[in-house]
Amino acid sequence: MVTVKLHGMPHSASTRRAWVIAKEIGLDVKIVPVNMSKGEHKDPAYIDNYHPFGITPVLEDEDGTKVYESRAIARYLVTKYAKGSTLLPDTSDPKAYGLFEQAASIEYSSFDPSASALSYERVFGPMKGPNADKELIKKCVDTLDNAFSGYERILSKQKFLAGDNLTLADLFHLPYGKIIYDLEPQLYSKRPNLTRWWKEVATRQTWHDAQRLQL
Repeated sequence: MVTVKLHGMPHSASTRRAWVIAKEIGLDVKIVPVNMSKGEHKDPAYIDNYHPFGITPVLEDEDGTKVYESRAIARYLVTKYAKGSTLLPDTSDPKAYGLFEQAASIEYSSFDPSASALSYERVFGPMKGPNADKELIKKCVDTLDNAFSGYERILSKQKFLAGDNLTLADLFHLPYGKIIYDLEPQLYSKRPNLTRWWKEVATRQTWHDAQRLQL
């Protein structure tokens, strides 16, 4: 079995995103901890050798290839180790590939900015005391509410975001989608097709395992 290294921390949303994809295609993954609370991601050696922006995760393949950014890691792994998988449609099928990239763009531009900001503010905001940014929280919830109306329209016509096959675009939602589902469940519950889609994606064994990752 191929074993790849993933430099990051198990609780990190981006690390979990990359880990899930690796496991979906049957790879073994060794997590190499990068302790961000101690500033290890800002160590000059880490920045020079792994990530020029000093963040995580970073994939290190068996041949020494390094790839950073969780979505790029996902595309790289499927292209190299699971070519032909419906998780990442081949460019030889322009329609399937175009619909996949469309769905992936929706996750990256219409979901992730507000979902990540809301997750951070709701999880870490209480540590700030009464100065948590309530205005930002409301803005993020409203933005996601509007975006999820679009998701509902898409998912009323097809099983997944890019069509009737599960793709990386669906799986990319997992880390922040879970947090939003726990914090703002009404955003899902009032939309039957969104709820059906989320339950199908979020009950995958790989995601179940990802939430129990330990060093």
